[in-house]
Amino acid sequence: MIPFNSVPVLGTELEYIADALAKGGVSGDGAYSRKCQQWFLQTLGCAEALLTPSCTHSLEMAALLLNISPGDEVIMPSYTFVSTANAFVLRGANVVFVDIRPDTMNLDERLIEAAITPRTRAIVPVHYAGVACEMAAITALAEQAGIAVVEDAAQGFMSRYRGKLLGTIGDIGAFSFHETKNISSAGEGGLTIVNNRGLAERANFIRDKGTNRKQFTRGMVDKYTWIDVGSSYLMSDISAAYLWGQLEGSDKIFQRRMALYDRYRDGFSSLASAGHIELPVVPPQTQHNGHMFYIKTGGLAQRDRLIRYLGEQQIVAPFHYVPLHSSPMGRRCGRFHGEDRHTTVESERLIRLPLYFNMSDAQQTRVMDVVREFFRRET
Repeated sequence: MIPFNSVPVLGTELEYIADALAKGGVSGDGAYSRKCQQWFLQTLGCAEALLTPSCTHSLEMAALLLNISPGDEVIMPSYTFVSTANAFVLRGANVVFVDIRPDTMNLDERLIEAAITPRTRAIVPVHYAGVACEMAAITALAEQAGIAVVEDAAQGFMSRYRGKLLGTIGDIGAFSFHETKNISSAGEGGLTIVNNRGLAERANFIRDKGTNRKQFTRGMVDKYTWIDVGSSYLMSDISAAYLWGQLEGSDKIFQRRMALYDRYRDGFSSLASAGHIELPVVPPQTQHNGHMFYIKTGGLAQRDRLIRYLGEQQIVAPFHYVPLHSSPMGRRCGRFHGEDRHTTVESERLIRLPLYFNMSDAQQTRVMDVVREFFRRET
């Protein structure tokens, strides 16, 4: 069986977990959490970097930081994970879905301005497959309208747009270290980065149950108390210990994933040239991270046949999001602005292929051979 994903393992993770256990105090903001957060501050150059239990929690923190309230509107693509919308719906916001670009599967920046109303509080670009949205246009619109930008960079860790790291361009960035992501904290995990320095101090309050405990532990106040709304958004130091091992070897992980990505692109070039499939588009102003390799088939029926055929050959290759605006909660808590020209149609064509750090060349060659055999049978 070739799985769709396997959590990355470099070999030092268990050593660091054992060390964290030996040190004691493995709850949030322990020794390994501090090491990781310092790494992020130095690497990302942000005002604040805070580990969270998941990217879902990071997005929820963003909604709290922006004081999202009932009746507010938040613009985002419908082609995204449910957490992108849930974070704002939990605060009472109405979600305004905007169509995607068919080339990158990202929010179509040309359609955002028409969706902005006096109730709009934020735009949430989702960097699909680690390929950047058109952030120059999005941030310009947000600045003109006086609204915030929250980057859902769950898949975009260390990807770039015009040289800038994703997540560092908007007011707030949210990352995922789920087991399916390039860098993992051994299951669930996330990161909130704050680029707007005016929000940095409050982000610490919200993350730690609405208290000023961080100031207290640093000797800045003589006691800590409840001073803001918040929740428990701290990552366990056990997860942070695993994450630290991943960060130390992150160059190795990214190099391997990019090599696998390039092998897929080269291996499927003839199928694409013949018009049987479409390959991912990476605009020249972006630099992706090898997070995902997908192909687009001729339509829903062919995609489903390919998924079944791969499954018969013991290869797990799933489709991706079902557009949120077509879901019961999407219809209840949101609306689609304009015409759904691409979101549904393109989502029904897409299939994701196995790609993970520990994948062997032989496994990948097997996947490519089976896909090519499928299309030989189709023609």
